Amino acid sequence: MKEQKLKRILNSLKDKKVLVVGDVMMDQYIWGKVDRISQEAPVPIVEIERYTFIPGGAANVVNNICALGGKVYLAGVIGNDGTGKRLKNELKNKGVDTSSLITNPRRPTTLKTRIIAHSQQVVRVDREIKEEISEDLAKKLLGKIKRVIGEVDALTFSDYNKGMAASSLIKGLISLAKDYHKIITIDPKPVNLLKFKGADVITPNQVEAAQGLKEEVDVNEKKLEELGRKILKLLECQAVLITRGEKGMSLFEKDKVTHIPAVESLVYDVTGAGDTVLGTLTLALSAGADILSATKLSNYAAGVVVRKVGTATATPQEVKGMLK
Repeated sequence: MKEQKLKRILNSLKDKKVLVVGDVMMDQYIWGKVDRISQEAPVPIVEIERYTFIPGGAANVVNNICALGGKVYLAGVIGNDGTGKRLKNELKNKGVDTSSLITNPRRPTTLKTRIIAHSQQVVRVDREIKEEISEDLAKKLLGKIKRVIGEVDALTFSDYNKGMAASSLIKGLISLAKDYHKIITIDPKPVNLLKFKGADVITPNQVEAAQGLKEEVDVNEKKLEELGRKILKLLECQAVLITRGEKGMSLFEKDKVTHIPAVESLVYDVTGAGDTVLGTLTLALSAGADILSATKLSNYAAGVVVRKVGTATATPQEVKGMLK
């Protein structure tokens, strides 16, 4: 019965509409080989063979929702640069509504460049401005969001602490969600955790939950439950979902706690798995699923993604295969 229920939810996700707000970025991979060490410094010389560009951050949440058949509206800030143009074009090609994406010449598009040789990451270089967006920019974003919010079934905020979590934007976003009776989910960074009071569901990982409350990171089951209940109370949300990597997930609701084991896997690459959980959970809730079923479905979707190396997504067919 459980498998059939989750399959029904999975089949109902197609064409549900989600507004994704957050820190939009591009992940660049430079692939090459190393045959020698530089004479200038004790570092490897990487001979470049190819480049790969993948939408990242909040745009990876977009990727995950699209992969499951959902329709996405994206609100965020990109720079007036080649990376921003490439990112916007890639998203448009996926059918994403980018009308709420603002181009700001004062902020470069966040770009994370990873140089990889012989399947090993040599170095990562980040180009970004992390300071909070201005009040004026937040106001413009809220204006754009207000114009499209009536068309979507749910909202989600993907926080990578790159400046989008400005208090005025967060308060305005949660207020709009309540005014329009839309579900809103949040994947927060620790430094911004307490800003998201009033959201429906918060999805930090275990480390983020502890750091957000300035608690010890290495927690036992009892301490974990204290953390979850404390966040639930402080943020006055409907549920807190703490992801725990190989240990699975813990769902905190007002009257109960449910621990959900991770799907077994020989490969366990958690890169981007939080984006998969956020995207799947929000899409399932937008389709009318109860929070426990939506959580279980997101757990299976994450189980697909962690079996893949690097940033990845899960398709409905892959999740159905995992359900078996």
